Amino acid sequence: GILSVQTAKLQVTKSDVCVQTAVISSLWGPLKELWDTVEGAVWRRQPESVHLLDLQLKKHKPNFLSLYKNPPKSAEQREKVRKASTEGIAIQGQQGSRLLPEQLLTEAFILSDLFDIGELAALELLLAGENQQPHFPGLSRGLVAVLLYWDGKLCVANSLRSLIQSRHGKTFTLELSGELVALTTRFTDELMSQGLTRRLLTLVSEINVTREFERLQKERGLGNEKHRKEVSDLIKECRQALADCLFAWTCQSPLGKDDTLALVAHLETVTVEADGSLDSVNLALVMALLYCLDVSFLEQGTEDREDLLQALPLLTEKQYVSAVHSRLVDGRPWKLPGLQAVCRLAWALALHALSQLPQGSALAEFTEADEALADQALLGGVFLFMTEGMLGCEGFTHDEFYTRRLHSLITDFLALMPMKVKQLRNRADEDARLVHMSLQMGSEPPSSLRKDLDHLMILIGEFYSKDPFGLELALEFWCHTESLQHTSLQGSYLGMAMQRPPHKQVVLSKFVRQMGDLLPPTLYIPYLRMLKGLANGPQCAHYCFSLLKTNGAPHGDNMQVTGSPVSWEHFFHSLMLYHENLRRDLPNADATHYRLPPIRGITQRELDGLTSFLQLLCTIITWSENARLALCEHPQWTPAVVMLGLLQCSVQPVLKGELLLCLAAFGKSPEIAASLWQSLEYTQILQTVRAPGQKQAAGIEVELNEIESSCEEYPLTRAFCQLISTLVESALPVNLGAGLRAPGFQPYLTFLRDAVFLPFPTRAYRRAAEKWEVADAVLEVFHKLLRDYEPQPSDFVQETVELQGEQVLAHKPPGHSLMFHLLNDSPTLTLCLSLLEEGVRQLDTYSLFPGKKQLESAVLHCLCLLDLALQKEVVFMDLLRESQASLIVSPLEQLLQGVSAQSRRADHIVNIARYLYHSSSNPEAAFQSAKILQRIARYPNIQNRLVGDFTHDQTVSDKLMAGFVECLDNEGAEEGLEKGDDSEPAKKEARIRHETQIHILNLLITSLELKTPNLALYLLGYEVKKPINSTNLQDAGSPSSFHLLQRGSERRSGPVLTSQAPHLAELCYQVIYQLCVCSDTSGPTMRYLRTSQDFLFTHLQHLPFILPGDEISALSQMSWLMKTAAIELRVTSLNRQRSHTQRLLNLLLDDQPRTQHAADGETGMEESRSVSGFLHFDTVSKVRRKLLSVLDAINFSQDVPELLQLDFFERTQIEQVIANCEHVNEHGHTVCNVKLLHRVLVAEVNALQGMAAIGQRPLLMEEVNSILQQVVERNRVRRSLSAKRHALQSWRGLVETLLTACPADLIPADDRQIIIRDLLLDLHDKVLSEDSAGELMPIVAGAVFTLTAHLSQSVLSEQQQGAGLEGGSSSGFASIANSALHLILRKLLDFILCTGGGFQRLRAHLYGALLYYLQIAQKPEEPDTLQQGISMWERLTAPEDGFSKLQRENLAIIESYGTALMEVVCRDACDGHEIGRMLALAVLDRILSIDRQSQWLLYVCNSGYLRVLVESLRQDDTALQTLLSPQPPLLKPLYIYESKMALLTRVAKTGQGAVELLRCGLVSQLVECQVFDMVPDSDSHRVFGQRDPSGFIPSPLDRYRQILLPALRLFQVILTSTTTHHQQGATQVLQWLIVHADTIQGLLRCQELSMGALQELSLLTGIISKTALPGALEGQDVNSAALPEFQGHISRFQRQCLSLLGRLAGSERERLLKQAEIAAPGDPAERREEMEVKINVARFRICLFRLSNSYSLYSRVPSLGLVLFLLKNSAADFFRFHQSHRQALGKLQSLEQLPPEELKELCAALVSGTGGVEKISSVQRSLLAKRRLVQLINNRAKLLALCSYVIETCLFVMWRHLEYYLLYCTPTDPKDSLMPDSFGRALGLSRVSQQDLEQLQSDMGAGFGEALQRKLLEVEGLYSQVRSRYTFIQALVRRIRGLLRQPKS
Repeated sequence: GILSVQTAKLQVTKSDVCVQTAVISSLWGPLKELWDTVEGAVWRRQPESVHLLDLQLKKHKPNFLSLYKNPPKSAEQREKVRKASTEGIAIQGQQGSRLLPEQLLTEAFILSDLFDIGELAALELLLAGENQQPHFPGLSRGLVAVLLYWDGKLCVANSLRSLIQSRHGKTFTLELSGELVALTTRFTDELMSQGLTRRLLTLVSEINVTREFERLQKERGLGNEKHRKEVSDLIKECRQALADCLFAWTCQSPLGKDDTLALVAHLETVTVEADGSLDSVNLALVMALLYCLDVSFLEQGTEDREDLLQALPLLTEKQYVSAVHSRLVDGRPWKLPGLQAVCRLAWALALHALSQLPQGSALAEFTEADEALADQALLGGVFLFMTEGMLGCEGFTHDEFYTRRLHSLITDFLALMPMKVKQLRNRADEDARLVHMSLQMGSEPPSSLRKDLDHLMILIGEFYSKDPFGLELALEFWCHTESLQHTSLQGSYLGMAMQRPPHKQVVLSKFVRQMGDLLPPTLYIPYLRMLKGLANGPQCAHYCFSLLKTNGAPHGDNMQVTGSPVSWEHFFHSLMLYHENLRRDLPNADATHYRLPPIRGITQRELDGLTSFLQLLCTIITWSENARLALCEHPQWTPAVVMLGLLQCSVQPVLKGELLLCLAAFGKSPEIAASLWQSLEYTQILQTVRAPGQKQAAGIEVELNEIESSCEEYPLTRAFCQLISTLVESALPVNLGAGLRAPGFQPYLTFLRDAVFLPFPTRAYRRAAEKWEVADAVLEVFHKLLRDYEPQPSDFVQETVELQGEQVLAHKPPGHSLMFHLLNDSPTLTLCLSLLEEGVRQLDTYSLFPGKKQLESAVLHCLCLLDLALQKEVVFMDLLRESQASLIVSPLEQLLQGVSAQSRRADHIVNIARYLYHSSSNPEAAFQSAKILQRIARYPNIQNRLVGDFTHDQTVSDKLMAGFVECLDNEGAEEGLEKGDDSEPAKKEARIRHETQIHILNLLITSLELKTPNLALYLLGYEVKKPINSTNLQDAGSPSSFHLLQRGSERRSGPVLTSQAPHLAELCYQVIYQLCVCSDTSGPTMRYLRTSQDFLFTHLQHLPFILPGDEISALSQMSWLMKTAAIELRVTSLNRQRSHTQRLLNLLLDDQPRTQHAADGETGMEESRSVSGFLHFDTVSKVRRKLLSVLDAINFSQDVPELLQLDFFERTQIEQVIANCEHVNEHGHTVCNVKLLHRVLVAEVNALQGMAAIGQRPLLMEEVNSILQQVVERNRVRRSLSAKRHALQSWRGLVETLLTACPADLIPADDRQIIIRDLLLDLHDKVLSEDSAGELMPIVAGAVFTLTAHLSQSVLSEQQQGAGLEGGSSSGFASIANSALHLILRKLLDFILCTGGGFQRLRAHLYGALLYYLQIAQKPEEPDTLQQGISMWERLTAPEDGFSKLQRENLAIIESYGTALMEVVCRDACDGHEIGRMLALAVLDRILSIDRQSQWLLYVCNSGYLRVLVESLRQDDTALQTLLSPQPPLLKPLYIYESKMALLTRVAKTGQGAVELLRCGLVSQLVECQVFDMVPDSDSHRVFGQRDPSGFIPSPLDRYRQILLPALRLFQVILTSTTTHHQQGATQVLQWLIVHADTIQGLLRCQELSMGALQELSLLTGIISKTALPGALEGQDVNSAALPEFQGHISRFQRQCLSLLGRLAGSERERLLKQAEIAAPGDPAERREEMEVKINVARFRICLFRLSNSYSLYSRVPSLGLVLFLLKNSAADFFRFHQSHRQALGKLQSLEQLPPEELKELCAALVSGTGGVEKISSVQRSLLAKRRLVQLINNRAKLLALCSYVIETCLFVMWRHLEYYLLYCTPTDPKDSLMPDSFGRALGLSRVSQQDLEQLQSDMGAGFGEALQRKLLEVEGLYSQVRSRYTFIQALVRRIRGLLRQPKS
């Protein structure tokens, strides 16, 4: 047969620990590796395993040849080791030598003597033990070394066994590849030829647990109970594995003669255990011999039969047969005669089979002895030994092939030796007669009776009643006689109907039938037991039922004679008679006869017979539902009635127990269960109704309390619990007992709780195990009741029912009552908890005790009860609160913190957690324990206490840690096994272990989200008592979730865990991410992962994870891993661990294949030299970048389930119901609760009434099913989408971290741009594909934004470094080709358009990206060197530079999208989300600035969007007014206003746009805005109190300026642009000035000249100088009444401006500068410059103004002296600025030579924060310094321009002034009014006297001296000539000089 052999479970091999880093101990590490390879090849069938296996086998051949031989001791080794503490010692697997502590060496010598191994080997073993200590919390290195020693031995034995099992042979096949089988066969044959058998037998005899333990005990090599258990298990497993090797060999290939004889010799000396059975090792050897003597396989005509015959020494070697024959026939008795008999029987059958073969004739001399041998075997009591010695061994049921061999042995005996069987029957009949006679005569029966047939029947019964592998071998005993009646039910033998069954089967079925004919009474019970065994299985039970049915048919005419005593007829007849008999004996209804239990009318023999038959009945109806229904509905027999009747009579409790068990078997069918409940209630087996006058209870309660308790045996109670348990599962009627009492299950529950469960610990038990059996049985009922209970609102309402005229309280559902007891400090809860404590105490002893299995089961039920209560308590308590009932309950998690009565400590939760420690023996309990802990861990207040409880007692704490580590590190766990697939116990266990791991990881995740200290940190080995970040994880028990993942990542094909257990891996990654992200644990965790594991690198190598079946898990794993990687990159960058960062970056970004070796340098060189290499060197070797392949793994399309097609339900209502059933699960996904939905829909279907509904029911249920499937699919889609979103977000996070947080110089600029290009294009391709899911777009848009930003930065910085445009590459711009840039732009615009009308927030990202993209083509700032400029002609004919080319091409692409794009952008600019609007406005602004053809401008104007924008300014007014209140409100309106104004200013820069704006009524809109009049107080002290500490929110005054200045700038631009319509624009602006005149005059009068105030003045004076000119109102149709007022305003503006000149140029200037320095001591230079810029601007504006007004009459005109003063100062300033401009230029040219201090100083101005400059790389630094210098140079250049302008203007004013006075002015008579001071105020120009004029001339002459003139000419030389304004200053100076020199006329 084909089968998968179970591999031995390894208890100790906690993890495939990465042995490479460890010390390589020759006694463990390599052997562990060997076992891994063998297991991988044989059992896991890994690819490429054959090659690896071959290598390992060559390496370990000596280990197999000298099996278990240890390396010998030697004096030189001893010496070497002794010196290791002083001289050091070289250790294999590590470089250099190490000094070892003295203590370690002493231990090594002890170990060496203990196991008799070489000293070096002992030392290595100890070091390996030290290395493995974290996996064995609580053990010292020596104890771990002991485990490793035996584990190494076990690995060798297991490997050998697996190799032998993989051979090709006669019994089974593993279906491995031919290559592998050839390899293992060759290898094992060689071992066999070297004497493997002898070695195995020697080892089996030598290794002895007791002896080993004595040695270990002497040297203190044994630790706690668990360690002892593990060591003894390992030693036992070693022996077992060695014996199994031999067994596996004989299964497949025969042994040679000598080996067979050696095996027989070994078996001669074997003895049995105390209970009379063989131990499992000897059993394996016996089975090995039986397979040696097995020829039955020749019957199966397999294709390789001939080859097998050739290889069989029984046929080919005559000596073999003769040797074995003489050895077995030999008269010497063995130590076990029974065993000798078994071997003889096997040999006899083998000889018989050989005699039937053609080749057997040669062996005739031996084959004739078969009968005699069989007789000898029978004399030796062969069947009795098989039953007791072999079946009694617990190891018997562990191997399928033991069962198959024994089956063939029994059936061969019955089939091949029918005469022997006949003899046995005859002898049995004879004996029965003797017994009968002796009974009649009253004498003792003879003692010499042989009971061979009894033993045979009992053997058959016992053997077939256990069928752990579900083989149903007993079918061979049933021949299908009535094949016609029942073919429907079961085809004949192996399903081939109407075909003659094989001869053997006919013989066997005849045996079963004939043995039942005329059965002597002595054989009655053995025969029934045999039938019970043979009825074990669904088909067998059916056949047996038919047999008993046909046996009962009466024969002949005489109807009185019933059929065979073995028939249903006979049995039920006897049962009814017995019942009649007892009922007749029943006295009156008073129950006194319970005192005297005389059993009437039945002997002990009959009682046994009845019991046997009841057991047979039980077996048949348990397996066959047809039999159940047929018997139960039989009109004459009515078994249920008779049995319930018997239960009321006085029968022995044992029999009553059997009757109840039969009823329980009947109750398996729900149809029968419902009627059984009613009958139970009716017969009052448990008295639920008290008769009014009745004094005491009757029924089962009395039996329990009086009969069973006094006998100290409880069969009846146990059976009653089982009956109730079965019935509860099948059906629980609500109205049980209605009419006689308050209906319901309550009385039964009360009995089980108060009479069975609560007293169980205090009762006496004759059989110790029965105590736990009772507890288990009753807890099982509780568990089922609570499991099926769902709290309903009706449970909390007190209802009453009417009963015989009075109202009584109705009972609640049983689950409600249980919940109530568990949520209170009730005796039930107390007992459950103390049971848990008792359980864990017993398990901790690791000893076998009676009832251990039942105790474990009871404990499991307790844990399940607690888990269910925790699960349901939330709903229960919510409903209780809403109902306002008067029940009081406490949450269970609080009750669990109570104090235990036994230990006087609050240790309930600790006890529950301790079950994790026993996960190897009790996986289910550990699973429930983990589940409960996970539920409790959600409560933060409990976590803190738990950590205290867990760490309170060191030994318990160690155990908890060990348990936790063991559960997580378990190798038995397997994922992907569905719940239903529990057919094989091993699979079920693997699934449970896996789910335990899941729960523990979820517990960690939940805990890590809570504050410290929490359970997770304690369990992962962080310091809980000290600050967590001080933990050093190396010393602590290394965190197991790391190991769990690490274990997986050792293999080559990627972390095995991710594919084998995807969900588990996902949680592990999440735990690790949470540890890395939490500030407390981040440090130690990252250090640990980086140093000891190189964790991230190894795992990222295997990205992307592709799991065909489980996309969601793969995505989640990648998400957590990428998130962790992003943190790692950030941390290593911050800590300047460049090599780490570089490695990860290369891994993620490289597009060259990674070579495994260091030799890649040379190969690369060679390749590129050859021509072919040169031609193809770029195309061949590219691989996909890791980051891109991860992106590929995220599938953007999502299949959405189609809409429901419903025939019966209303779709909208169903959708509503589905929506009501939705909830957010623990992962944050909104999913629909399918169970709840199912309940709602089924209730809906059940509520339908009428016949039609009943007919439609199947269709309705089908539709319900389709709805549920649809919902499941929807849930999956949601989970899938959310996993994709999560993965995409993590990917984006990783990409952004790569680009922002890592030092820029790690990725060269050109690579960086190409990487960004690839990422951008791929992202767009994925998101623009037809079927991409809209839910993923926002994340993509965000990523696109950051990527474009980085692209733009990268290109700009590359240009600044001087590559770029002068000598740039021909293909275009920077390193990234123009074509790539265009492609990116096109995709970006496609993305913007494909978002359609919705998604405005998403487009905001895309607009941002577009802005960054367009920035690339902006020309950077060039330093203004003031050198001779290029001529205009040269400029016009110069070739186009890269920037303008790119800009032109960009614009062409944008325009190719036509109005669709314009429409989208304009719409977003006018409406929608604020940020979206701002960015859309910015995009418009940007495009308008490059749009030379003004197509966009035309569109904006013509489509009406411009008017909308202009008109929206009115609406902004109110919002802006709120901004000026002192409390800082939201600043959104301000930002939008600024964006709008910026756009309008851009529009106004073209004449066409400005005119359009005026036409839209822009100024009139602004005229109406009142916000300009609301100037806040500038009292800085008051404002200071409310200033935003971060400095982000500006003060009210600053906010006001942010509103005013854009408006002023806009006016200025309009005034400049409107050339033709200048008058119109100027008038409108003037109107604005006049409407807001008060405000403006206030501003012009301003007291405090801050930066902002100067900006205001600068702009205002500029506007005034353009609008408020003399004659501004002429020719305008101004209302004549208002004209004077207007003129008044205008003249006031003019006066204020002129007075400003005095303040700014005169005395206040110095004060201002002083103030400025005080205001910003940190950075005086810059502030000062800017101040001066503004002052100068203001000055020159005023001068201009003055020019035009120089002849008007004013009362207070600034004097000419002021102008002269201004002139002098400006000249001085000019030189100062010129000097610093030159210095800055010099620095810029010799930037490389600047000292670092100066560079830092330059950078400091651009970098915020104190330590900012320190963290910048040197390349960055020089870039920043360059940018700063360019700023400074251009700043100075502006200042110089201003100074020269002021100088020119001043000169011009002076010249006009002097010209007028000295040439044209006629002085008046000086006598009229003498003005003492010509610099004083002149009252009127006409009043100037001659004297004044002379005074003017001489003063001016003095002021305008030679020095000043020289200076001015120098200014011209230095500056004006470069600016092509030749000799303007020179001419003016000349003229003024002329005026001053001319004679005073």
